[in-house]
Amino acid sequence: MDGYVLTIWLVRILFLLLLYLFLFGVARALIRDLRQAAREPGTEIGRLVVVTSPSAEPAAGSSIGLDAITTLGRDVNNAIVVDDQFASAQHAVLTFRGRTWYVEDLKSTNGTFVNGVQVEGVSPLGYGDELQLGQVRMRLERPRR
Repeated sequence: MDGYVLTIWLVRILFLLLLYLFLFGVARALIRDLRQAAREPGTEIGRLVVVTSPSAEPAAGSSIGLDAITTLGRDVNNAIVVDDQFASAQHAVLTFRGRTWYVEDLKSTNGTFVNGVQVEGVSPLGYGDELQLGQVRMRLERPRR
């Protein structure tokens, strides 16, 4: 066998070995992340603290854990039920994308407000911001650790 042919075969084998090591590392990282996610079901990524609620549902001072997509409104099928005569059945939705929270008004009758400013379309929401639906005000806070 020629030295050149032998070198080519060694490079091919080395390349395949490195490729398999890379794929093994990726698979290992994926499995580790999946196992960690399975161990922590329902880990909250944010929470709403009710500041004022005239009708007492949700109660003032209560803390509500949020999912990546959380619906708010008067209808019982929402993740957070707001018992207020000025809240619509499907009032608003909170979504967590990347590292940012967004609020979207779902064409409610009386509108959704963030820090006193009416939301039109999708609007970013930061920790410490106050969300108002009807007469109910809630503050977005970081999750408890």
